Amino acid sequence: MAYYLDIASWARREVFEFFRGFDKPYFNICTRVDVTRLVELLRARSGTSVSMAYHYFALRVANEIEPFRYRLRAGKVFVHDVLHGGTTVFLPNEAFTLAYFDYVADFTKFVSDAGHAIEQARNGDGAFRPRNDDDGRIHFTVLPWTSFTSFSHARNWSTEDSIPKIAFGKFTRDNQRILLPISVEVHHALMDGFTVGRYLSRLEETLSDPEAYW
Repeated sequence: MAYYLDIASWARREVFEFFRGFDKPYFNICTRVDVTRLVELLRARSGTSVSMAYHYFALRVANEIEPFRYRLRAGKVFVHDVLHGGTTVFLPNEAFTLAYFDYVADFTKFVSDAGHAIEQARNGDGAFRPRNDDDGRIHFTVLPWTSFTSFSHARNWSTEDSIPKIAFGKFTRDNQRILLPISVEVHHALMDGFTVGRYLSRLEETLSDPEAYW
């Protein structure tokens, strides 16, 4: 059940107050995660998009790590009970639009529903329709052309934009491993490097044994 956090008794209260007023309160961590096992399994699973699969695992883990569900609202901290997703969709005219999808724990249903939402966005009228009234999401973006080592998102610093933003890059190979670049950008008033580290560790854990989740 969604609720407001009791900031007065929060162990991070002083850190929260310190970073909340920063002009640029965001930080990000870029790394690479091993998706070798995921790619291997999906080769035998016809019709399942690798992109949809790693969106599923990234969103699943975000729901597990409570601070990823925190949002700033009028100086208070709202805690969502579940997070959904949204991602960029590249269009034939080289513009992009956005697709939105709900999180469900069932892997097959998630991949089907999210894939349908993306195809609808790709084959629609191409209009750019951000959902600025819905902060119960993770904002994803995919850059399949670039294996980046650093990343920064556009932000509207005049608003309480506290939604985590996660970017995926182009696969690289390291000997027999397939690696996926990932950037995780968050609001420092709501979480620290420890939390992002926990998120990335848990993501690597799920990606090393993906068949346990479908």
